[in-house]
Amino acid sequence: MRERTRLDDAITSIRRMETDLDDTVELIELGEAEGDDGVVDEAEALLVALKTDAAARQLESLLSGEADANDCYLEVNAGAGGTEAQDWAEMLVRMYSRWAEAHGYKVNWLDENPGEEAGIKSATLEVKGNNAYGWLKTENGVHRLVRISPFDSQARRHTSFASVSISPVIDDSIEITIDDKDLRVDTYRASGAGGQHVNRTDSAVRITHLPSGIVVQCQNDRSQHRNRATAMGMLRAKLYEAELKKREDAAQAEADAKTDIAWGHQIRSYVLQPYQMVKDLRTGVETGNSGAVLDGDLDPFLQAALAAKVYGTEEEAEG
Repeated sequence: MRERTRLDDAITSIRRMETDLDDTVELIELGEAEGDDGVVDEAEALLVALKTDAAARQLESLLSGEADANDCYLEVNAGAGGTEAQDWAEMLVRMYSRWAEAHGYKVNWLDENPGEEAGIKSATLEVKGNNAYGWLKTENGVHRLVRISPFDSQARRHTSFASVSISPVIDDSIEITIDDKDLRVDTYRASGAGGQHVNRTDSAVRITHLPSGIVVQCQNDRSQHRNRATAMGMLRAKLYEAELKKREDAAQAEADAKTDIAWGHQIRSYVLQPYQMVKDLRTGVETGNSGAVLDGDLDPFLQAALAAKVYGTEEEAEG
């Protein structure tokens, strides 16, 4: 049923664009026949928007990885820097949540570790919807913020870091084997302010996969069994993502030499002071409207990163 829905949506989208194109061409012909430049200008603007939409659909059609169509887990961790970094991590969670909601995705909070004064130390969300993993998978990496700190009484400029990790939600079509002897399961009291996202109960679950060192935790539900089931799903996703990354790294190592690893993991810089600039360090895409980006306007960055991943950086540069 999910595959049928995906195909129905794709076909409907193509037919809608064909109809819009025909209507816009007719509008231009009508405007030219009546000498109405305003109508022609409006129709040409519609053509530009249609071209952008078609380019996005073209990229979406290339999301052919075995997990690209799946839901995904999005994990944000604050870097070193205390309150400043924790506030930045919370800003990133808000940015991705707004992007997801604007695109019709459902966002579920699975885990949240609040900061001492403000922000969060870490948070894990589940983004549910068609191609959620395919669109967000290129967001893995370190994100850097430069701004005047609201927590510094001397109003000095600070640089903060937070990491983002994206893993696909694994369904039954992808087999991941996990031995019980490789797991350490701990239960603990849920932390946080309570209310909408966090229940203050003894049902929180943390699972450590001993061979890989991967740790997942969930405190979203009042039921310890449901939290454990969710955490196991997160663990399967992280093991799958680790295997994918291992394959990609091996292929990349054969293709060309690695660049400076410190910058290789830092994928994007968000500069709010002394000027406004958000720049992706992998694709070169940048914008001066940092406020829109932090409000969830990520499409230009996601599309460019996906195109670079599909076509290769050289072809993208030529395009």
